[in-house]
Amino acid sequence: MGTALDAANVRRAFRRAIAKADGINPTEWTPRELRHSFVSLLSDNDVPVEEIARLVGHSSTETTEKVYRKQIRPVIQTGALTMNRIFQG
Repeated sequence: MGTALDAANVRRAFRRAIAKADGINPTEWTPRELRHSFVSLLSDNDVPVEEIARLVGHSSTETTEKVYRKQIRPVIQTGALTMNRIFQG
């Protein structure tokens, strides 16, 4: 096994890797944005929050829901639609 990388080394390696992709400015992306995009795509495609939590390495959905509350759209939309239905009259 190798030694753990610090955050700066991870960002640098990430930017080198994405610099090879057409149409992407590597200074505009970080591993954090990639992780949030990953969660958004899964959530937008109806992957249950329990599965998302497992895939991003959280031991429970509580952390996932707190950290990615803006990305967990179906949960928020369901709540908003329910409230609209309740108070529409």
